[in-house]
Amino acid sequence: MGDYSKALEFHEKALKIYEKTLPPNHPSLATSYNNIGSVYDHMGDYSKALEFYEKALKIQGKTLPPNHPSLASSYNNIGSVYDKKAEYSKALEFYDKTLKIQEKTLPP
Repeated sequence: MGDYSKALEFHEKALKIYEKTLPPNHPSLATSYNNIGSVYDHMGDYSKALEFYEKALKIQGKTLPPNHPSLASSYNNIGSVYDKKAEYSKALEFYDKTLKIQEKTLPP
């Protein structure tokens, strides 16, 4: 298995650099939040994973077009966490958003 605490340490260092040097809605910040969320997700800390996935989604929602594939990925990540938490109606809500974007943007 991976060394999640070490991964988290380095992702948090990168985030601090981005927060000091980039505007608050920069796409690299969203990527950094997503990466940290992913580590927490793999660690089973779903509350922290959601916190960071939602921060990424907030930036993406402001900076990307409504059918952008990165939004679909973020919705899917959040849906997956709700699924793991057995909050199936919330999971379905986010999976549905993912599907709608994919139906519009992916070839048949």
